[in-house]
Parts: sequence; C-alpha cells; structure tokens
Amino acid sequence: MKKLKNISKVISASLALSLVLAACSDKEEGSSNNSGGDKDEKVTIVYARGKDDTQGTKAMVEAFEKENPNIKVKFKEMPADTGKQHDAYVTAFNANSDEIDVIDLDVIWPAEFAQAGFLMPLDRFIEKDGVDLDAYNEGALSASKFKGKQWALPKFIDAGMLFYRTDLVGEGEVPQTWDDLLAKAKETKGQGGTQFGYLLQAKQYEGLVCNAVEFIASYGGKIIDENGEVKVDSPEAVKGISKLVEIVNSDVVPQNVTTFAEPESHTAFINGQAGLIRNWPYQFALANDEKQSKIVGKVGVAPLPSGDAGSAAALGGWMAGINKNTKHPEEAWKFLSFMAGEKGQKIDAIKGGHAPTILSLYDDQEVLEANPYFKEEGFVNALEAAVSRPVAPNYPEISDIIQVQVSSAIAKKITPEEAAKNMQKEISEKLEK
Repeated sequence: MKKLKNISKVISASLALSLVLAACSDKEEGSSNNSGGDKDEKVTIVYARGKDDTQGTKAMVEAFEKENPNIKVKFKEMPADTGKQHDAYVTAFNANSDEIDVIDLDVIWPAEFAQAGFLMPLDRFIEKDGVDLDAYNEGALSASKFKGKQWALPKFIDAGMLFYRTDLVGEGEVPQTWDDLLAKAKETKGQGGTQFGYLLQAKQYEGLVCNAVEFIASYGGKIIDENGEVKVDSPEAVKGISKLVEIVNSDVVPQNVTTFAEPESHTAFINGQAGLIRNWPYQFALANDEKQSKIVGKVGVAPLPSGDAGSAAALGGWMAGINKNTKHPEEAWKFLSFMAGEKGQKIDAIKGGHAPTILSLYDDQEVLEANPYFKEEGFVNALEAAVSRPVAPNYPEISDIIQVQVSSAIAKKITPEEAAKNMQKEISEKLEK
C-alpha cells in the first residue's frame, strides 16, 4: 500500500502538468438541466465509451441497474481508435447534442473538453454526496481538474507494460533491453503455436504516440519538456525513433502490424500467436479469460524494455464525465459516481483487469485474486516508469503531427532524423499560434 501511494506521487508529478493544457476560456460553464419526472419514473441514460473486450463494463452496468432499478443504462459503443472517438465527441458536443449523457474520457481530454464547454462540472454533486476525493490516486484526480473545478472522476490508470508467455519466456529470461526483446522475440517465434515474436500498436493513431513516447523516453529523449519547449530534435529522441522503426520493420512482428491497434494486438496474443506483447494492464485479465483466451495461466508482466536511459511507460487511463446538455443530470451523476466509485472500480478491476484509481482496492483480496500481478514487482515497477505524453494546449494537433511523422519513418518514407526535425518544426509552429 505504501509503495502504491508513492506511485500516486510519481504519477501526480507528470499528470499534474496536464493542467496547463488549456488557457482561460471565456465560455460559460453549462448549467444542469432538470431531470424532471417522478422519482418512480424509469429513466434511460446513454453511456458512451470505446469497445470493451473484457466483461468489466457489462458487469458494472448490470450491478448498477440492479441497485438502481429506476435507471436503465444504454451502452453506446464508440470507435476503438481514440482519435476517432475524440473527434466523434467533439462533433456531437459542438452541435449541442444531448444524445449521450455520460462519456469516458482519455486522460488527455478533460481540460480540453472543459474549456470547450462540453462537460458539466461535478463539484456540486461531489459536495452533496460527500465523495472522498482523497481516496483517489492524486495524479489521476489532478488530470480531471481544470480552473479549480472537477470535471470528471478517474476510473482506472494505465501504463504501457510488457506481457509475456511464461511457457516460452522462463524466469530470468524476461527481456531487459530493446535488443534483448528482439533476440527473445526471434527465439520464441514459431514456438508454442506462435506465428510472431512480438506485438505492439503501430497503426497511425493515438496508440502509436504512446509507443513512440516510450521508445523516445527510454533513450532519454523528450518531445516537449517540462517548460513547454519542443526538444524532439535530439540524438536521444532520434535513437528512440530508430529503435521503434527497427522493431516494427523486423520479422518478429506481423507484416501488417501498422494496422494494429489494441484490439488487433491483444486478440492475436490471447489466441497464442505471439510470446510477447506491449499493452495496457487490462491485457492480463483478457489473457486469463477462459471464454476467449488460449493462454490462460501462462502470462507474466514486466516493465517495458530499457533503452540507454531505462524503462519508460506511457501514462494513460480513463475517466468519466457528464455531457453539459444531458437531460438527466442527477441520474447521470448517480451512474458516474457508481462506476468511478469503489463498487464500480472493484467490478471493473475483477472483470476487466483495469488498475483502480481508488488506492484502497489494492488491498482488496478479491481484486488481488483476480489480478495477482497488482502485487507483483513487475507491475509496480511498470507503473513507476510512467511518463506523460506531450503536454500542450492543443494536444490533438500535436498528436497528429507525431502520428504522421513516426508513421512516415516506419514506412521508410523519411529517416528517423528527418522525422525528428519535422516534428520539431511543426510542433513549434503549432505551439506559437
């Protein structure tokens, strides 16, 4: 517990930087609409999030509806690609749509969405219900604040991790460096029914940015530093990009790996097609789901391999917020507070394998039984290696630049050096506007 509280401080340092994502906005905050209707009236609210390949969301919604029989939750599945999901929300909310009541937000979105006037502030609900915000991971909570208000509540924390087949990678054989990874991936490819040695997310989308951040940081590079200065055109960043390009173009990954996001990579892994994969914490629960996995009981977890500067894991996570234009604010809050509260997070940790943001759940025996790696050194060390994605007031534009340039380097259209120079120039221009 003590170590996990230390993790909270580590993550807090990087996530707190996200508070500079947006300057002051002149837009007025949305006021809530009245739910209307009788207390006994059955209300349907719409909850939107990306596809959930675990049983976490389904189980959590069922538990909520059982506890709240007058509220029905209709699930709206959004694109798995976080970039497309973001754009779909922006389009809907710019049109003042009230179709969606509660949404899941990537850790990098709350300040942007709050400034744009898309979200309803949660402070009055939190105060009314006496929600103990001190129970949450400090860093995750800080990323959901903007201009002194709470716009979302964190549901789970993510950090990139290395998962491996324990029947193919023995104790003491877990890759410590990226070169070790390539060697072990080549060695295990074709063994135990595998077709590939290693899996990652190399499609041109936000997941590629996360992978790129990990490679660049592991070699001591940065895209944007703590002072907001662009630093990507450096030998360290170039070395990280070069190693990513080398691995994606090697024969240990699928030939079509540039079409792989999380669903494609985790599906291949649980079908036994590779011995090693970079993914988020949910991968462990998915790999041990007897209904869909062929590698149950054969999965270990470790920090991602090191470059010259050590291991680095892209910090991620998701939180939940309420659409400013919802017609059912009270019911939306009731669902959100259940989902992001202890009951909902416990269900999601057990059924979905997600790492909770409520620290007390790391002492819960049922949670630990479902996720034994939560108490393993490999998991703890992976979280401790977390680094934030570039902090910028217009992050989506910065992300697009990184995606395009890194994808071009992977496709050998440009060199890693050219990719770094292009990013330096284009990101600097965006930040100057």
